Amino acid sequence: MMELFWAFLKIGAFAFGGAYGAIPLIRDTVLSHGWMDAQMFANLTAVAESTPGPIMVNLATYVGAAEAGLPGALAATLGVVLPSFVLILLVSAAFRSLLGYPAVRAALQGIKPCLAGLILAAGVGLCSDAVFSGGSADPVAAAVLGALLLGELASLGLRKKPLAPGALIGASAVMGIALSLI
Repeated sequence: MMELFWAFLKIGAFAFGGAYGAIPLIRDTVLSHGWMDAQMFANLTAVAESTPGPIMVNLATYVGAAEAGLPGALAATLGVVLPSFVLILLVSAAFRSLLGYPAVRAALQGIKPCLAGLILAAGVGLCSDAVFSGGSADPVAAAVLGALLLGELASLGLRKKPLAPGALIGASAVMGIALSLI
């Protein structure tokens, strides 16, 4: 079990370029330790890509479980996640000390509107893609989007808080079905 932990700790510490950049490193580690063969690893990678969550964590958890059950899954998962966790702790500690400088606080205040604009632009792009798919307007998508926007604005105005995302998704599914039947 410690072998799983150390192997995935090294992977977590030295894997750069995201999960797809780490897959060859994970594959080499898994095959060299004899934890599974190449075909099983290929199947595992397909499953890890199709399940929710980070691919590296999914791969580590599955390899650990295949090799040593639940304790192995926990050891491999902890190993692959620990380096990033420690790095984030160190960066956040350094960042907190930087917040004492007025110039850093001012820079962050200047960045906030830019980030809001980028998020808004992404939202507008997604809405545009949803409503104008294939070059023409989809009336069902436009009606659902309009109703959701009105509902969200009404909720903000009346309750001073946004609707729950699950409620919005459920309402949009019901509206989409209803409008497609009309």
